[in-house]
Amino acid sequence: MVTKLAEANLTKKEHFLVDVIVSADKGPTKITILLDGDEGVTIDDCAEMSRAVGFALEEDEIVDSKYTLEVTSPGVDFPLDTLRQYKKNIGRKLKISTTDGKDIKGILKEVSEKRLLLDKEVKKGKKVDHVPLEMSFDQIKRTIVQVSFK
Repeated sequence: MVTKLAEANLTKKEHFLVDVIVSADKGPTKITILLDGDEGVTIDDCAEMSRAVGFALEEDEIVDSKYTLEVTSPGVDFPLDTLRQYKKNIGRKLKISTTDGKDIKGILKEVSEKRLLLDKEVKKGKKVDHVPLEMSFDQIKRTIVQVSFK
């Protein structure tokens, strides 16, 4: 239900929902909405979504206990989850953990519905070369964008 509310309150076509996490481990229920955009999101975008969803939750009495609502963009340590996130990160360095337990680093070059093309890093002594590597999404367990401070 919260996911539908969040999707209904996407006010800009370049924005998209990454995830809605509802947890009630300790204390009040925590609802976290992860909002992203093709060009990123601002704090004002998150605040607008929070107000709209918070109002709807209260108005329709969807949550019957105390809760906290957080609307945020996924941080750099949050794995890529949607095709739009991959497309948004073309040209950036990724670390991909594969389903067979390997870690691969490289620059994301292309993305399609089922595959991606990466310029994989291959270390040869102190030198790093790049070789093209095509992977299907079913080979990927987790993908993290690598932050460069150069």
